[in-house]
Amino acid sequence: MATHRFLLFFLVLAVFGGGEGGRLNQRESAIIKLPTEKEEPAEEVGTRWAVLVAGSSGYGNYRHQADVCHAYQLLRKGGLKEENIVVFMYDDIAMNELNPRPGVIINHPQGENVYTGVPKDYTGERVTTENLYAVLLGNKSAVKGGSGKVVNSKPDDRIFLYYSDHGGPGVLGMPNMPFLYAMEFIEVLKKKHASKGYKEMVLYIEACESGSIFEGIMPKDLDIYVTTASNAQESSFGTHCPGMDPSPPAEYITCLGDLYSVAWMEDSETHNLKRETIKQQYDMVKERTSNFNTYSAGSHVMQYGNTSIITEKLYLYQGFDPATENFPPNELRSDTQMGVVNQRDADLLFMWHMYKKADGLGKKSQILEQITETMRHRNHLEESIEMIGVLLYGPKRSGGIINSVRAPGLPLVDDWQCLKSMVRVFESHCGSLTQYGMKHMRAFANVCNSGVSQGSIEEACVATCSSHDLKQWHPRNRGYSAR
Repeated sequence: MATHRFLLFFLVLAVFGGGEGGRLNQRESAIIKLPTEKEEPAEEVGTRWAVLVAGSSGYGNYRHQADVCHAYQLLRKGGLKEENIVVFMYDDIAMNELNPRPGVIINHPQGENVYTGVPKDYTGERVTTENLYAVLLGNKSAVKGGSGKVVNSKPDDRIFLYYSDHGGPGVLGMPNMPFLYAMEFIEVLKKKHASKGYKEMVLYIEACESGSIFEGIMPKDLDIYVTTASNAQESSFGTHCPGMDPSPPAEYITCLGDLYSVAWMEDSETHNLKRETIKQQYDMVKERTSNFNTYSAGSHVMQYGNTSIITEKLYLYQGFDPATENFPPNELRSDTQMGVVNQRDADLLFMWHMYKKADGLGKKSQILEQITETMRHRNHLEESIEMIGVLLYGPKRSGGIINSVRAPGLPLVDDWQCLKSMVRVFESHCGSLTQYGMKHMRAFANVCNSGVSQGSIEEACVATCSSHDLKQWHPRNRGYSAR
């Protein structure tokens, strides 16, 4: 193939390389292709819609809003109209006092400002599960606050949804309670399908245990394809963090991106999306997110739903940037391993760097107390779950039941309402789960699956936590994770 390319190049020079009138300009010569490289006719599409969700808040979670802003810029370059992109982000990063570049958000150490022009559709207290569901269903009257923009899609339209945040077994985080619960989300997707509100939909989900949102409950007949950053029982990872290679600029004390998110967006930006298929991107992202098969510092990218959609070209969902016309459709790169941090430890890494950079003993003492209180509550959650298990099942059986993982293909829990009820009971007596405590959702699911009554779990929670002062961690201050 390489020999044929050189022969074609010299043939072009011989035929057109005479006078000024015979020369090809750079643009014309760049688009000459071998017969085998000709693009297939572009498929006619309806309107492309996109919903972009950053499910966290706080400067320590910088990376999630940076991911979403980057995705917005990518889709706009691909031709999606602003009126057809709905953005959920708390919007407390760009002008945060800790941001060394006010008004600027970057997603890569040498990256450009991805905050420019991002619409403020749903920000602050309006970033809620309830609003997300209303937007997806195109139910303008159900939206509370914000721009009022919804996915008012038609049967021939395609929808791309990208979510980036913390997660846990069966849940995705939101900066305002409650969490997004898997079965409720699936019910929303079913309603959207029943309303004939799209032709096909593609979901990219970045979160810990994100596979658990779809494992065993995602139908294959909704014309929806899903890919997740991790399987049902592992963490996803932040990257471009201080001290890593490549490291953010020295003035940054927080991670700039997430491994899975960086992988899919950098792939989209370096390929011709009219020629690259969803499967090709999935394979590329799967390799990068595994951190080249080092799963202790990477995760298993998964897929669910209607997997026949993976043969389609990416431009049908992400659009097409003319500047990529002569990029390859897909080409595996020999990247080196990336520095990463477990999503659930990224906040501690942030606070530690904040402590290192703090001036004066007073400020350092204040940050140290914040770190200490965070660790204290983490330990409280761990110990409380363990003790509740002992009270319910006895010391010999507790660990095996509380920590059990169901076989692949089975849902996390049989009764999702039971799961929500158990979470509310626990938080009422033992305090907010927080973005770290989400990982214990599997314990509550296992309590439900074993047939324990709500009265029994409440009795165990009272016995375990009645003497503990919840302080700032009381759900009346933070909201309940389940409603």
